[in-house]
Amino acid sequence: MLSRSSLLWSGALLLGLWAQQAWAADDFQHHGYEEMVRALFSVQSQCPYITRIYSIGRSVEGRHLYVLEFSDNPGIHEALEPEFKYVGNMHGNEVLGRELLIYLCKFLCEEYIAGNQRITSLIHNTRIHILPSMNPDGYEVAARQGPEFNGYLVGRGNSRDVDLNRNFPDLNGLMYYYEKNNGKNHHLPLPDKWELQVEPETLAVIKWMQNYNFVLSANLHGGAVVANYPFDKSREARIRGKPTYSATPDDKIFKKLAKVYSFAHSWMHKGWNCGDYFEEGITNGANWYSLSKGMQDFNYLYTNCFEITLELSCDKFPPASALAREWLANREALVSYLEQVHHGIKGMVYDENNNPVSNAEISVAGVSHDITTGADGDYFRLLLPGTYTVTASAPGYQPSTSTVTVGPAEAIQVRINILHSLQHTHSHTQSQKKNRLNIGRVHLF
Repeated sequence: MLSRSSLLWSGALLLGLWAQQAWAADDFQHHGYEEMVRALFSVQSQCPYITRIYSIGRSVEGRHLYVLEFSDNPGIHEALEPEFKYVGNMHGNEVLGRELLIYLCKFLCEEYIAGNQRITSLIHNTRIHILPSMNPDGYEVAARQGPEFNGYLVGRGNSRDVDLNRNFPDLNGLMYYYEKNNGKNHHLPLPDKWELQVEPETLAVIKWMQNYNFVLSANLHGGAVVANYPFDKSREARIRGKPTYSATPDDKIFKKLAKVYSFAHSWMHKGWNCGDYFEEGITNGANWYSLSKGMQDFNYLYTNCFEITLELSCDKFPPASALAREWLANREALVSYLEQVHHGIKGMVYDENNNPVSNAEISVAGVSHDITTGADGDYFRLLLPGTYTVTASAPGYQPSTSTVTVGPAEAIQVRINILHSLQHTHSHTQSQKKNRLNIGRVHLF
């Protein structure tokens, strides 16, 4: 893992310093499933030492859900290196996100080869996972109609016509109950037999979340132009027919993340798009309209990951002639948003013997949402600039509290040591004595 120096090129894209050569018109075409797979494998072939392709599962009709990973050590989680993901085409007929993520894969590879230091720094210090299509079956249904004739709902769901963004286990109700009863505020339990209640594509994504300690994510949609942040599900019924704002404990961070994308986008931040107005190009999901069982709320309530939903085009299936303009409008935003994974605090949690402690809870005073350490004992907590009181705790250990000041640049690294509690230590010592006594008895015989 190389040291980051992103400040030197933080404005590179806006100044037109990309090394990217002009792409031909043929580069901006819609990709069916086979074309998408070929495009991903072409990038992997072009950049074999910084990429890896893997499948997280299959769709109902058996199509692979392929992910292209970018890292200086593909396939390996490096301690203190955050995991990031982009998910596209969750709704099969909302296709711009799918195309943008294919272009992003190609772009990252080409810029790395060209020696672009901003992109090189990102790839050397971030493990980036890109899933261009979560719903390849729905895409094929929509693509058969094509851009000119595609209906608003044709191909939206998977091949069983299930809306995948209404298919995740509903944890919001449990969270809202816990808020009133001082219950758990993170990593909420899944319902019994949840695997039987979700579609194969949803199951694959949830297993993916379980296997990777994602820190930041965005899922790309279409039909509007706005950056939408949690919660999507309202805590209360509509008041006088109007939806109600449903804030997470990290509301200020989510607003900032949404604004990063909106203001880096060519026109999202202007507010007026598709006949709707969203101030600064962002919205709280529930304040727009309430939905249950959505993916972005599930990320926040079940994992360490903060996710927003990016609505990127008025036309859900834009013509190929519009793709080049859309790519240029979103290119800087896609990179800038990705860079946000490097803000806040990060570090390792160790015990008194310098053994990393996995699944330790990291809490921030005044923010009722904790995160946990990964398998290697590392943690990543997105925070705005400010001074915070941070506590690490784990069963059998004494909590350890630190005061941390976060700046506007890259994440502050904070190592935390937690000691075994006296009761745990006494029990462990008694167990060791008993084991030694048993061993002695064995020798006596």
